[in-house]
Amino acid sequence: MVKSSKGFRSRSRGTFTKEVRERGLPPVSRFLREFAIGDRVVVRIEASDPHGQPHPRYQGRTCTVVAKTGRAYRIAFLDGGKRKELIATPIHLMPADVGKADA
Repeated sequence: MVKSSKGFRSRSRGTFTKEVRERGLPPVSRFLREFAIGDRVVVRIEASDPHGQPHPRYQGRTCTVVAKTGRAYRIAFLDGGKRKELIATPIHLMPADVGKADA
């Protein structure tokens, strides 16, 4: 039998597939987005840019910005009661309040 790949992006076809009109690179403003320490962000992996990409298992996770490391951000969250930290570039992060309806 053939052994399946266990690479970093394995079994992520649905996660990284874009709609037809969204294909290609996003606008430059998404690469240059700034976050302050303490901001809440959501991990939204941009499939077209593999640099500074967190693991696909954290897609959709809401985190808090802890520090800025170079041009990337260190973000923290609780996973089953244990604190974890990731490093991700701003293209893979989205402000947590985006997409909510104004009440």
